[in-house]
Amino acid sequence: MTGAVAASSRRLAAAMTRDIGLEKARLVVELGPGTGVFTEAVLRRITPAARLVAIELNADLADRLAATHRDGRLSVVHGAAADLAEFADGPVDAVVSGLPWTVMPARTREHTLDAVAKSLAQGGRFTTFAYTHAAWTPPGRALAAALRDRFPTVERTSTVWPNVPPAFVYRARGL
Repeated sequence: MTGAVAASSRRLAAAMTRDIGLEKARLVVELGPGTGVFTEAVLRRITPAARLVAIELNADLADRLAATHRDGRLSVVHGAAADLAEFADGPVDAVVSGLPWTVMPARTREHTLDAVAKSLAQGGRFTTFAYTHAAWTPPGRALAAALRDRFPTVERTSTVWPNVPPAFVYRARGL
């Protein structure tokens, strides 16, 4: 359920939440918030009227996130990322994902990415990250291909070296 060796850095969180329209978003979904590093970055960028739904599969992490992030805009849900349509009542302006795509079963990855693509509002944004050292591996290449198959625009940022391990961000735009 957890694919990280260390919590993501604030610099990766900044890269994940930059240039994806959070400042204008009404509904944002976070997949796999874990300890809340991306959650904090999203909450800093969204307006007081926006909502953030954080979906976490690990019950302990979901409980901890809900207890430590008391913000009326945030709803923490214990559930599977692929079920995001059940938890986000309406089109989603942005999806921010901390999911460990390259270590999850291919069928789960594909099902979850399909759910993300279907949930996005017109022109909605999807952002996720990958570790630089794993980008060339078969699961890393499969993730890149899966993103290109579902989204008309997929960009890759430069490497965020201060993250452990170093990572880069994929930013995709829905139809």
